[in-house]
Amino acid sequence: AMIAAYAQNGHGNQALELFRQMGLEGVMPNKITFLSLLDVCASLACLTNGRVFHERIAAHGFESDVVVANALVNMYGKC
Repeated sequence: AMIAAYAQNGHGNQALELFRQMGLEGVMPNKITFLSLLDVCASLACLTNGRVFHERIAAHGFESDVVVANALVNMYGKC
């Protein structure tokens, strides 16, 4: 929820930092987390992070989800 709030309010860098901290603490991301991160990457035109998140999305099995697939297309289109 915090990552989504940061993403929706124009604080993309804070969202990325929070995600990094989640990883350090062993918190597993869910579909909503990835959707928010893709939105951040699209708004910051950050293709490098977007590709990393795409790999993690595939590893978690979310790549075939229609909403996630649309977010990936949006992110790549804006980057």
